[in-house]
Amino acid sequence: MRARVDMDYKLVFAALETVCEDNISLLCGPSDLPYGAVATRLVTCMKQIQEHGRALEPVVASFIAVYHHYDFDAHTPGNGYRTLVKVLQSCILHIISKGRYIATNYNRAFFRADHNASEMEAYCSALCQLRALLHLAQQLINDNDCGQLYSLQDGELSSKFVQEYSSMHKACFYGRCLGFQYSPALRPFLQTIVISMVSYGETYGKQQSGLGMAALSLLTSGKYVIDPELRGAEFERITQNLDMQFWKSFWNLTESGLITGFNRIASSPVQVNLTLTVPPVPLRLSLASDNSLTATVSPPLAHWGPGPVHVRLISYEIREGQDSEELLALSRKDPPPISASQLPWVQRQPLSPWLIVHFHGGGFVAQTSRSHENYLRTWSKELSVPILSVDYSLSPEAPYPRALEECFYAYCWALKNCHLLGSTAERVCLAGDSAGGNLCITVCMKAISSGIRVPDGIMAAYPATLLTTDASPSRLLTLIDPLLPLGVLAKCLNAYAGVDCQSVQPSVENSTLSTLGRDTAILLSDLTQGASNWIQSFLDPSRTSGGARSLASSPRRTQSTGALRTTTENSTQSCVDQVEYPEGFQPLRSECLAFIRPTSCPIIKNPFVSPLLAPNNLLRGLPPVHIVASALDALLDDSVMFAKKLRDMGQPVSLTVVEDLPHGFLSLSQLSKETEVASAICVEQMRMIFQRENPTPSLQRRPRLQETYPNPSG
Repeated sequence: MRARVDMDYKLVFAALETVCEDNISLLCGPSDLPYGAVATRLVTCMKQIQEHGRALEPVVASFIAVYHHYDFDAHTPGNGYRTLVKVLQSCILHIISKGRYIATNYNRAFFRADHNASEMEAYCSALCQLRALLHLAQQLINDNDCGQLYSLQDGELSSKFVQEYSSMHKACFYGRCLGFQYSPALRPFLQTIVISMVSYGETYGKQQSGLGMAALSLLTSGKYVIDPELRGAEFERITQNLDMQFWKSFWNLTESGLITGFNRIASSPVQVNLTLTVPPVPLRLSLASDNSLTATVSPPLAHWGPGPVHVRLISYEIREGQDSEELLALSRKDPPPISASQLPWVQRQPLSPWLIVHFHGGGFVAQTSRSHENYLRTWSKELSVPILSVDYSLSPEAPYPRALEECFYAYCWALKNCHLLGSTAERVCLAGDSAGGNLCITVCMKAISSGIRVPDGIMAAYPATLLTTDASPSRLLTLIDPLLPLGVLAKCLNAYAGVDCQSVQPSVENSTLSTLGRDTAILLSDLTQGASNWIQSFLDPSRTSGGARSLASSPRRTQSTGALRTTTENSTQSCVDQVEYPEGFQPLRSECLAFIRPTSCPIIKNPFVSPLLAPNNLLRGLPPVHIVASALDALLDDSVMFAKKLRDMGQPVSLTVVEDLPHGFLSLSQLSKETEVASAICVEQMRMIFQRENPTPSLQRRPRLQETYPNPSG
């Protein structure tokens, strides 16, 4: 296998060298075509690409020789070093494809010279920045112990990487090159999200009617489709110094009635979908070690005292207890829904022996069970199991430990009241993604500490297990990730830690959506316009060529080094000096500097916040943990290191790494075959938890992705 990989990378770099030479020879030769200035741009660009390629080949060789040491095991290839090489190779393959197209079509009458030059320049910029990331990763691999992916003890090294993120140019990854590393089916979605966000950013906070804001947003979204460079620069500006309320407001738009209505149409129909309010009363549960003894579980208390917990019950079929007066009395709907007893043609199913308790993702700051409802409906149908999804309080208004307290209380309430949920709770699975995956683990840790029964297993999708900005190779992806930039990640982590937080008690009747009505029209118009223009770009490719800015015409770039010269050059120089790059090379620098607050708050290192830092005694006794991660996720190394830690302790754990998908792929499960397959893997992991014959945890490894799904397209 390693010999094939070695040959593959050599072939890729050889092809890159060939395509550069072919284009340089063609463009420098005699030609009577009127492409003089464009030809000069392309020659300059191809020479820079050639230089980067020659410098990168030995670097890639050094990574390929050792990166298998950082995998979870020999059957699960996946870690941040592998990912960086994979992303680099993807960028080079795009360059090779574009270079071959230029060499073949340059002499044709309808060749769009300016457009193709701009495309090649964008990928040249991306290659330059990836070269910088590989150099930073070299420092990590040199300074860390073999097999160690995080610089947990080297605060200076992590600070250097944060400083590099603050000043490095990132706009090229959000313009023409947007999503090049992901599955092709997801790129239209990513472009629509970025266009929507930058358009929404122009109207955010303006005092206009919903109709006026929607009209303005409709006008502005078009220019971001036509001018990819403008789109990238604006998205970089927004994410460099993120306004947390803007971020929350944008992502909470996925909670709007119309969007969730679309999701419900596309997802599996369910017979039970109730929002419930669990009152804050103490619970008495039997101790796991002795059923004759009980423990008292207090309601959530942090920050503002006892308060209710909001949950959502989803069930594909109506089961006993789900239409009971006792449960319907907890419904937040007024009047309560009609019960099955009032609908004699609806047949109630017996109690299920299984139960899923779900905690949603959203960086601890955004979204609810409503925005994750699409895949929860599918899970309930596929597994024939009721699901209780917890709408925990969000940061920064409700920092740690409020969310953990609410999730633990909801879990205990579900155990005690499982008969109302349509389950006997003989087998209970905790499931969550991202922040929700973190809460699954920490709720289990809290159950162990309290002596309460732990669930029978955990399914955590791309969980956040280390809530710091410590450097790791996969965290370097935050430089290019449109869904999880480092500025966003740091804001979310600090919000959960309570940095600069002013906690306020939310009104029981006031939902996250109460102020978002007029914003919904804006997002919908942007989504429609973005999708429409994406389609039109295929039908009429000339639309994307307007407004392009080239390497040659931009005053910010020097041809010798590829560095951006900006009015902030002096202020960025201190950042540049902190990392020594090879002589003659510097990454491109941003015109907009970011301020990243270090995640230095002591709460961040609390084991119930960052379970990767938990001592063994707090993790011993966890149920089987099944982690489903993505190779292109900035949090990949969180999953790999946490799985290694549990394995080394003798705890039952499995890790599956899927390819070509971003962080948050569960919420995208209906967009592509690849995301459907990844979601199906999560379902199978939960099914194995429920169907495991021997209740004693087993260390047996789960089947590999290719064993379970030999042909994702089949």
